[in-house]
Amino acid sequence: MQIVSASFRFNIGEAATRSGVTAKMVRHYESLGLLQAVERTESGYRQYSDNEVHTLRFIKRARGLGLRMSETAELLTLWQNRRRSGAEVRKIATRHLAQLNQRVLAIESMRQMLEHVVECCESLHRPDCPIPQERETQSVSAVTRKGQTR
Repeated sequence: MQIVSASFRFNIGEAATRSGVTAKMVRHYESLGLLQAVERTESGYRQYSDNEVHTLRFIKRARGLGLRMSETAELLTLWQNRRRSGAEVRKIATRHLAQLNQRVLAIESMRQMLEHVVECCESLHRPDCPIPQERETQSVSAVTRKGQTR
C-alpha cells in the first residue's frame, strides 16, 4: 500500500463518487481482493487514495465491458505489472470478444424470431402462435443434433 498524505485521502463515499461505483461495490471489490485493503482511521473508517480510486475506475471499465470478475482480476494484475506482456491482455480480450460474438448471434436469432411473431400477428384475427411452434422445432432439432432420433 502506498503512503499518501492525509490531504489526499477520501472516505468510502467520496472514493465511490470519484470512481463512479457504489460504496457497496467498493467493499465488494475489496472483499474479492480486486482492491487491496486500505488504511483505516483510528475509528475504523476506510481511507482511499487517488491510486485506489484509479483502480476502482479500471474495475468499473472492465465490468462495463462485460468481463467476469475472474477476467477483471487477471487484467487488473496485468495492468498493475509494468512489465506485462501484451500477449496476455490480447488473449483475455480475444476470448471475451468471441463470447460477445456468440451473444450477438443469439440475440440476432431472438430478434428474427420476434420479427416473425410480429409478422404473424399483423391481422386482427387470432393467429396460431408461432412461438410454441418454433420451440417445438428447436427442441426436435436439439434432440436430433445430440444424435437421438424423434
